[in-house]
Amino acid sequence: MKICFVLNDIENERYGTSIMVMNRAHARGHEVYAMGIGDFNFHHGAPISINSTQVPEDAKINSAQDYLDALKSSKARKKIITSTELDVLFIRNNPTEEGSGREWAEHAGIAFGKLIQQQGVLVLNDAYALSQAFIDKLYFEELPPEIKPNSLITRNKDDILKFWEENDKKMVLKPLEGSGGQNVFLIDENEKNLNQIIETISQDGYIIAQEFLPEVKDGDVRVLLMNGRVMVNDGKQSIIRRVSGEGEFRSNFALGATADTSDLTPAMKRIVELTAPKLISDGLFFVGLDVVNDKLIEINVLSPGGMEHFEEVGLPDFTEIIVQAIERKVEYKNLYGHLLTNKEIACME
Repeated sequence: MKICFVLNDIENERYGTSIMVMNRAHARGHEVYAMGIGDFNFHHGAPISINSTQVPEDAKINSAQDYLDALKSSKARKKIITSTELDVLFIRNNPTEEGSGREWAEHAGIAFGKLIQQQGVLVLNDAYALSQAFIDKLYFEELPPEIKPNSLITRNKDDILKFWEENDKKMVLKPLEGSGGQNVFLIDENEKNLNQIIETISQDGYIIAQEFLPEVKDGDVRVLLMNGRVMVNDGKQSIIRRVSGEGEFRSNFALGATADTSDLTPAMKRIVELTAPKLISDGLFFVGLDVVNDKLIEINVLSPGGMEHFEEVGLPDFTEIIVQAIERKVEYKNLYGHLLTNKEIACME
């Protein structure tokens, strides 16, 4: 299998879920390519070419960290490949992590992914589904109301203030397009800088005002889904609790949260059951759900992660299961050709 992973930027890629899956695919003998979001080349009337990077053939890879180091090394192999050489393009870049001056990169992965999908390459997650769910917090609003906290999306300050009053003067404000807990604020009746906070967030676009869930003090739970199901390996599920740091209500690992174990509660199971049909219908193969108690607070369809923390809480490595699932999808595509759509294959078991 020839598989290419689309990353934000190879030079700045960190150890995480993408690198772990790449390393596993490499260990299973597949041809694994990495590319940054700026490595696509469009030629009219011809396949898209890609400036790819591979680990050196003689690299000694004993861990995912070794794989990342080799990928970034001066000995890494640079190779121009064409899109139609590939069996799979795995879009793993996170547009919300692009900084100032790289606005061009935000939509590029999905846009080129659509073109490559049209050329018959299996694209995960389905590029058209990613385009629909590009603003994942807005895609989140298409899910059933019973599993979500009350929320409002607006740029109107008066509407936000009204929402605040209606929710007992306690709410969470965050940008519609954002990640990593950046510019996320807990607003209560003692907040003195509400107007300034609203102005700050609105500089980046729309604002989400969300009902505050008191249970957030205990952190949240990240549930990783594949093909609309919680992954299971050695009797353990792909679930990890993110415990907020001292005095911090946000539970992002990037902000100092620590990892802990969690069971799949009946409420979480219900959330998965109600979310899965849409994910499967849309062709979203690999997705992260963030849950607080009985409510889904966020969904990540662009670059779900967190697996780098699994080992520290005694969870097994799920990368083998992920790569095996991709291998089956390639087999289905080879056997059925155009009789099955990319969207259908993307979430087949």
